[in-house]
Amino acid sequence: MPDPYRQIIDRLTASRRVLVSTHVRPDGDAIGTTAALVLAMRKVGVESEVLLLSHLPTKYAFVYSENQIIYHDVEKGWPERFGFERFDVLLVVDTGTWSQLPGLRQRVEPLSMPKIVIDHHLTQEDWAELKLVIPEAAAAGEIAAELIELWPIPIDQAIATALFVAITSDTGWFQFANTRPFTHRLAATLIEKGVDTDRIYQLLYQNERAERVALQTRAMQSLELLADGRLAVMRLSRQDFADTRASVPDTENLINVPLQIRTVQVSVLVIEPPDQGPVRISLRSKGQIDVARFAEEFGGGGHARAAGLKLHATLQEAHDRVVEALLSRMT
Repeated sequence: MPDPYRQIIDRLTASRRVLVSTHVRPDGDAIGTTAALVLAMRKVGVESEVLLLSHLPTKYAFVYSENQIIYHDVEKGWPERFGFERFDVLLVVDTGTWSQLPGLRQRVEPLSMPKIVIDHHLTQEDWAELKLVIPEAAAAGEIAAELIELWPIPIDQAIATALFVAITSDTGWFQFANTRPFTHRLAATLIEKGVDTDRIYQLLYQNERAERVALQTRAMQSLELLADGRLAVMRLSRQDFADTRASVPDTENLINVPLQIRTVQVSVLVIEPPDQGPVRISLRSKGQIDVARFAEEFGGGGHARAAGLKLHATLQEAHDRVVEALLSRMT
């Protein structure tokens, strides 16, 4: 069986310019992994640019700005002519589904440009010519680190910092159940390469906007505990975003707060986005319920303990559908 690591390395090395993209509403894993791969390819003479389908979150912007990474933000609209023909390969990280890449499918499917996916999510689609999917990886950044090491490309401080942002973001600073021995060994290696852990922690976890804290307060005020306290449900309306002047990226990691409650097995966050789009439902589990399988029933997906889905419904309708379905599994 062909080695997917070597196949991807060979394809990227043979390219002159690579377009790197990731899922809508990019998190630290998405930003850190894209940055690490751009910096790695730069070392072997391969030019690359990043295509972001949502705005670059402020808390992660330093990863791009400090490394002069070229990126294109198309959240507010695609340019009349993007120029995909400038690129030899499309490299997508941290997702393998078109639903997480809005607007991209119709633009790249007709093209002959090879497509590569590097991901760690269980939910996948078969549209990429080359795929490297490692579900047991705590973050896409772990897979990128292995790829860079096998290339072989030396990991310097800049690449190490980008990878550290990726893995610490997706593991909640090594607190989540997806953290494995490999994660800690990789973290130690990256720290030895010069990662300033104190600075990264402050940038990721002590760098919030007041608007985000106000939004978190609204979410906590909406908290429902159902099924004898085993199911926690929060909701955020369009009005909540308007009143707090917060945005959807400010909801990152908010879903994890109710998991602090001893009895809670599953946490749900129902979001009515300000942009009139579909209602977003985030799901987290302590392991008793496979939320990825649950989300797939509604067209979503993710991991067994962290998943999401979207519904074209009102906030109340979406809330009721998801809560009713979860309660039926928990009784």
